[in-house]
Amino acid sequence: MLFTSLCVRPGSGFSARPTLRLAASALMALAGLGALPARAQSLPPEVQTQLARAKVPPDALAALVIDATPAPGGQSAPGNKAAPLLNWRASSAMSPASVMKLVTTYAALELLGPAYSWKTPVYADGPIANGVLKGNLIIQGQGDPKLVMERLWLLLRRVQGLGIKSISGDILLDRSAFSSAPQSPGDFDGEALRPYNALPDALLVNFKSVVMTLVPLPGGASASVSYDPPLAGVQMQASVPLSAASPAGCGDFRAQLKADVADPLRIAFKGSYPAACGEKVWSVAYPDPASFAPRAIAGLWQEMGGKLGGRVRDGLAPPGLKPLFELESPPLAEVIRDINKYSNNLMAQQLFLTLSLQRPGGASNEGSREAVRAWWQARFGAQEPAPVLDNGSGLSRQERISPQALARMLQAAYASGAMPELMASLPISGVDGTLKRSKSPISQGGAHLKSGTLRDATALAGYIDAPGGRRLIVVGLINHPNAPAARPALEALVDWAIQQGNK
Repeated sequence: MLFTSLCVRPGSGFSARPTLRLAASALMALAGLGALPARAQSLPPEVQTQLARAKVPPDALAALVIDATPAPGGQSAPGNKAAPLLNWRASSAMSPASVMKLVTTYAALELLGPAYSWKTPVYADGPIANGVLKGNLIIQGQGDPKLVMERLWLLLRRVQGLGIKSISGDILLDRSAFSSAPQSPGDFDGEALRPYNALPDALLVNFKSVVMTLVPLPGGASASVSYDPPLAGVQMQASVPLSAASPAGCGDFRAQLKADVADPLRIAFKGSYPAACGEKVWSVAYPDPASFAPRAIAGLWQEMGGKLGGRVRDGLAPPGLKPLFELESPPLAEVIRDINKYSNNLMAQQLFLTLSLQRPGGASNEGSREAVRAWWQARFGAQEPAPVLDNGSGLSRQERISPQALARMLQAAYASGAMPELMASLPISGVDGTLKRSKSPISQGGAHLKSGTLRDATALAGYIDAPGGRRLIVVGLINHPNAPAARPALEALVDWAIQQGNK
């Protein structure tokens, strides 16, 4: 009865069919988790030890360990494999940091489908003759989260492939698909030049970041510095002196460079580059985000030999105009791998806004919050309160979810058709993504987990493989000023769950 509709507004562009198809598996998952035991369980000693070392009290942790596939009937009695192996404050609403990306990506898989892709239409409002577009070129953003430099080059190459070598008018950038409230990149933590703080954009170009590649040149006197994408009107220092070898080796090359990247019209270095570093790549958010896309497109068009009579500026695509072509993004199943494995906040926010893309007035965080709340209600009903969402990335002080709600969702996901795509998007402990450096010999290669860290929150959640083929769901959320130091407690929880899973 809970799955008869998706409860989204008319014209939203979403279909209830995926939810209907998965109704039975969702009900089984909900029944399996059932009413969790009311009695408090003791934390494993190894988890308590790591919490104590980090000076974090046990009540700052909320955790749940339970089977991914519940036993038939869903009994929760102790001794039954449907009962949690651990239930520690599992109903407590906590800040999940980047673990909230699990909600956004799973909701998107169901609401949009794994094959969903973003289209970026390109228009011309004048005739093309003798290599000249006698009018304006219009690029209309639709929220593509992966319009990186290589794909921007492909877009402009397709323009040239239509015979356009020169544009007599302007290049107009239509960014009207998103209607987000005004924000500053430094609002979250004051670090406006950190790429993770870049804000969403309907026409998001290269994550609004400049990628600098430093390579020592033969002769040992200097290192070349190349920049992607090229930015029109910005002076960029082409080389930097090499510093002599030191016992410290490469060290902190960013600090030694003494980069001056705060001026939108100039990137310069006052220091040197350690010779021992070899080739390094460094991404920096551009200090004037609003002008980044115009500068990047103008710079790349010029580098490709294109001519422009006017300038690159914001504008709107004329209604009813047929596009010359549409650049298509990679499918959602591929995009969520970048979001989850590398915890890409900006891509997660772009995806979150896409959930309300078809609503009147353009996509907004509030519209997407409503879409996810409606999906959650249709999927899980009143059995579990919906998570508190802000921008869907976890880069927020407001977002909240309980381990119990997250485990319910992960059980439903495991029983759904979206399971292969969601699990493949998660970092593998000791193998790739944000968990590549995990040193645990117990969990290495056998845990697909999303991690998250803020200054006062750290979290792990996902699936682990226990001996004997048993698959478990582990959720651990810590909220405390010392939370980042307590990450070993969550790793100990994962190791304990793997060891307990066959008992």
